[in-house]
Amino acid sequence: MFLLAKFTPILPYPGLILWTIVIFGLFWIIMRNFAFKPIVDALERRDTSIQKAMEDSKAARAQMESFKEESAKFLGEARGEQSAIMKEARAAKDQIINDAKDQARVEANKIVGSARTEIDAEKASALTELKKNSGLFALEIAEKVIQKQLIGKDDNESFANGLINDIKLN
Repeated sequence: MFLLAKFTPILPYPGLILWTIVIFGLFWIIMRNFAFKPIVDALERRDTSIQKAMEDSKAARAQMESFKEESAKFLGEARGEQSAIMKEARAAKDQIINDAKDQARVEANKIVGSARTEIDAEKASALTELKKNSGLFALEIAEKVIQKQLIGKDDNESFANGLINDIKLN
């Protein structure tokens, strides 16, 4: 205890300074070999990984820009192709419609022509029948007039009118 009574931290003793420097030096050597070196190595590895990550992100950003430009180019080409296909489709649609109209016109003209031909044929047939019947009627009238003439002249006119009325009713 006697030694502790004289110790004051404010007044350093030369032995205390020496031992403090020796202990601090040993502590520094131990820390440098076992603590600082792994810490520095870890910091360098982290710095390297951060630098690599930054380079990778720059490369990824550049690649994304490249993809963006490429996709914009493909999108422009696709839109161009789309408009060309739509233009072709419209032209094909118009062509099909025009062809259908032309074909319908031709068919209508055929039907109208056929109907006219049929009407003309029926008209000719009716006229022929009318002429034939009118000839037969005229012969019948003439025959009956001649028969009546043989009977008497006064009644010829009234008889012919009666026959005409008779033919109109039939």
